[in-house]
Amino acid sequence: MRLTTFFFVIILFSLLVNACNTPNSNEQTNKEQDTIKVAAETQEPLVEEVLTAEEQAALTPDEVVTLFKEGNKRFMSNDLTARDHSAQVRKSTNAQFPKAIVLSCVDSRVPVEDVFDRGIGDIFVARVAGNFVNEDILGSMEFACKVSGSKLILVMGHEHCGAVKAAIDDVKLGNITTMLTKIQPAVEMTTQIEGEKSSKNEALVHEVCVNNVKYNLEEIRKKSPILKEMEEKGEIQIVGAVYDMDAGEVTFM
Repeated sequence: MRLTTFFFVIILFSLLVNACNTPNSNEQTNKEQDTIKVAAETQEPLVEEVLTAEEQAALTPDEVVTLFKEGNKRFMSNDLTARDHSAQVRKSTNAQFPKAIVLSCVDSRVPVEDVFDRGIGDIFVARVAGNFVNEDILGSMEFACKVSGSKLILVMGHEHCGAVKAAIDDVKLGNITTMLTKIQPAVEMTTQIEGEKSSKNEALVHEVCVNNVKYNLEEIRKKSPILKEMEEKGEIQIVGAVYDMDAGEVTFM
């Protein structure tokens, strides 16, 4: 009898303990669920309205530059806009009215849309090693601005550019040889830098990078009467910039 009584007391004690702990456990679960709910609400992706033709037409080139600069600040501070890309894809299916076209290097370390905190349908991006213009790029820029209404052409070089370094060192390798001739004018423009005339000279690489952007801005104006006229009328701006991969900062010229 004593053994039976002992087990009965143990079972009763366990039931009482469980009964006392259950409300606290449920309360904790509810708190966690509330926390998750609040987090989901505060981190809900932004579904931007795709720019309409009327909204695009109302933008000025200066406003687009300002939007790019503000977006780059968010990129640098790791404060990129959370976007619902699936929704944006659906919203931009039938038409596009981007704000700008950006000519960038193919370098995988330069994520153009992220650098300016732009979403789907927001900008055209043309990419080629060394961010130089040719007739295909010029045609793309004319399409972006004259046909599709973009307000800004941005030629963006970047620090530590492999194509620029290869042009400085006069690399010879397959089709790369011909490609680098497009960057050679920027190398020839750079005459004031002291030190070794090779890609090991960081000051030289930086200056060639900057001169390459400047050269291609003039190439756009010289080889595309359409874009030059649009710029002269104030319909677009043709500007240059350099992306610093160490800080993520874009410096506009």
